[in-house]
Amino acid sequence: MISPIQALQEQRRLLQMEYDEEKRSFADLTARIGFSRLAERGNAWLGISVGRVFYNSLNQRVLEISRPDTASEDIDHNFEYGRPVAFFTLPDSEANTAKPTFPFTGTVSYVDGDRMVVAIPESADVGRLSSAAIAGVMLSFDETSYRTMFEALDRTIKAKGRLAELRDLIYSRRKVGELTFAPLGFPYLNAAQQSAVNKVLCAKDVAVVHGPPGTGKTTTLVEAIAETLRREPQVLVCAQSNMAVDWICERLVDRGVHVLRLGNPSRVNDKMLSFTYERRFESHPDYPDLWSIRKAIRELRSAKRRSSDQWHQKMDRLRSRATELEIRINQDLFNSAHVIASTLVGSASRLLDGMRFSTLFIDEAAQALEAASWIPIRRAGRVVLAGDHCQLPPTVKSYEAMKAGLGRSLMERIVENHPESVTLLTMQYRMNHEIMRFSNEWFYCGAMTAAPEVRHRGILDFDTPIEWIDPMEGKLPSLPAESDPMEGGLPSLPAVDLDAEESPSFREALAGESHGRINRDEAEFSVLTLRNYIEKIGKQRFLDERIDVGLISPYRAQVQYLRGLIKRTPFFKPFRHLISVNTVDGFQGQERDVIIISLVRSNDDGNIGFLRDLRRMNVAMTRARMKLIVIGSVATLTRHPFYRKLHESLAR
Repeated sequence: MISPIQALQEQRRLLQMEYDEEKRSFADLTARIGFSRLAERGNAWLGISVGRVFYNSLNQRVLEISRPDTASEDIDHNFEYGRPVAFFTLPDSEANTAKPTFPFTGTVSYVDGDRMVVAIPESADVGRLSSAAIAGVMLSFDETSYRTMFEALDRTIKAKGRLAELRDLIYSRRKVGELTFAPLGFPYLNAAQQSAVNKVLCAKDVAVVHGPPGTGKTTTLVEAIAETLRREPQVLVCAQSNMAVDWICERLVDRGVHVLRLGNPSRVNDKMLSFTYERRFESHPDYPDLWSIRKAIRELRSAKRRSSDQWHQKMDRLRSRATELEIRINQDLFNSAHVIASTLVGSASRLLDGMRFSTLFIDEAAQALEAASWIPIRRAGRVVLAGDHCQLPPTVKSYEAMKAGLGRSLMERIVENHPESVTLLTMQYRMNHEIMRFSNEWFYCGAMTAAPEVRHRGILDFDTPIEWIDPMEGKLPSLPAESDPMEGGLPSLPAVDLDAEESPSFREALAGESHGRINRDEAEFSVLTLRNYIEKIGKQRFLDERIDVGLISPYRAQVQYLRGLIKRTPFFKPFRHLISVNTVDGFQGQERDVIIISLVRSNDDGNIGFLRDLRRMNVAMTRARMKLIVIGSVATLTRHPFYRKLHESLAR
């Protein structure tokens, strides 16, 4: 077994490979596909409207911009808090051929739908955007996150004291330390959840809450945090994504825990904003005085006479007073909070400089790169990780780095080296047991049990909870006779007309230069399958009972095409608010009554690409509560043992 230092040095080498690959591919992609295609992929806004320029509560100069109304509603964007961006201008409407200029860069401070606030340099000339024929903003390469991860690895390699102890323990098979006391009872939790909470409370070094889909991982984690706060004044709670941080924060706030959220929430509403650092900072009684002083400093800077002693003395007095107020406000905010919450990278914030926490909780730990997990660990005495390494893995772009082990999370390492620290949650409250059965056997060795209240629940009597439909076999049942064939017809989709003389090919194709995959015939078939199921349920019942549906595909191009079909088909207009279409990653942590999965891949070679990442398929299948429909080519997919076993299990 290699030493902890060697293991971390190897992680650093692999992270450097990932950094080089992502930087290269980002530059190549930006240069190759043009701004219109970048916008289609959600990595740029083209034709932005420039709003006001102002100073936020953190004294940053910020610019408010919005995406045009003409932007496609089918396109999700990838802008989020903390991401670096570059503004550009184009001389004419040929967005893919015109030579751009890049007047300045910035960092996303706030995003709400099609509105964004970006922190910009003091010297940024915003007027250049307003006067340009076309102005836009694009994601820039994220140097900051990589720099933070490299620094975390370097510090851990050189660490002394408690961080070194945790490092050496995690990378060895030495048994983790535990306290001994009588287990506490939590009557509102099941036996496995109670065991997990007690394991967390007893842990001296590290504990893992392994939560398969629907087993109440978040409920268990919230209880563990609340119980820990009975023994400690404050804890640090982190997760890989802003969305995961938001979710755990909401649950903690509902529990009555005082949370201070560093960073911008991904779901912007009054409830979320009320516990953010920036909103709390603005609400502090001393903030009006601080704002006035900052305004005076800016006015003094713009004064013509700056060289006099009087000017310098006044500036020093104002700066000193502003610093004093900032320190006082921050002390009040952090001292009154029970939970400090941020993303893993966000835990490197200067606001936390000098702070230590007895306990760190990392939610969705299996989705984080190992290097990212070490960022907050350096502030903690012990670590509690929660997640499921049988679901979404960390995102890695470099194939070589992935093959060498960069995609393996710190949680996976701990589960392997310290099984005694792990508690598996075994009672699931989401799925009909038939939907759960295959995932349970393949990923969890049959350890999971469906709770009695969900075990047999369904939407239709005598329905099959899970089925696989192969479009090539033409198994789509005919629509009820009373339905109007024109009402739900898919405009411009003759290939899906089951009565047509020429059958659709249902073959995958490359989606432009991105080398993504799309299967238009299968997408259209999936939409007709959904329509058919709604007709079976009954339109009014579907609306009255608010039966919600998820259309999932592993491929972004397929998702965008599916969204377009749902949007353009008149039949779905009354039901659109109940239908979500997204990638597997976009559905992580969510659930729906009905899930339809379009697997896309259909070829003669049996090539299924990244569908070989079975953890993503586990996520997709376990989003469904009562009905799961898998749509895909049996001939192509069943050459892989996982899909062959799945198909065989449904044929029983």
